[in-house]
Amino acid sequence: MSTLYEISEELLALFSELEDSDGEPTEEQLERLNISEKELKYKSVAYYSVIKENESFINVLDDEIKRLQAKKKKANKLIESLSNRLLGAVSLFGNFEAGTHSFKTRKSTVVDIEDESVIPEDYFKIKTTQSVDKKKLAVDLKAGGVIQGVRLKTNLNLKID
Repeated sequence: MSTLYEISEELLALFSELEDSDGEPTEEQLERLNISEKELKYKSVAYYSVIKENESFINVLDDEIKRLQAKKKKANKLIESLSNRLLGAVSLFGNFEAGTHSFKTRKSTVVDIEDESVIPEDYFKIKTTQSVDKKKLAVDLKAGGVIQGVRLKTNLNLKID
């Protein structure tokens, strides 16, 4: 069975032949046209089915990702809770060993920001992000403007009802 692209090429060639013969198709051309239309419709429905199947599969994957993210969040909360309980036990009873593990505390220093509004400006990093304003570009280009490195492009999108 031909691919959709091959069917399209065959149809274009057939349409060109029909134009050359002043629009009066021969019996052979009519037969080729009917077979091509039948095959085109079959392939189109098959392609549509594959598209829908993959869209459904993507939805299933999205749901599974959400489920796994929720599970990960619960696992992280459990780790934090158990770690805090162990920290409390070591703080209360001191360092200890259990099995092959040693439970101890160590000191670390972190910067705790209490009020960001009173911190001198020298201690701030300035992060700038730059992005192209496509809406403004579209307005200017549609108004006839010429902007280097940019052009309006018309896409042909598939619509299946």
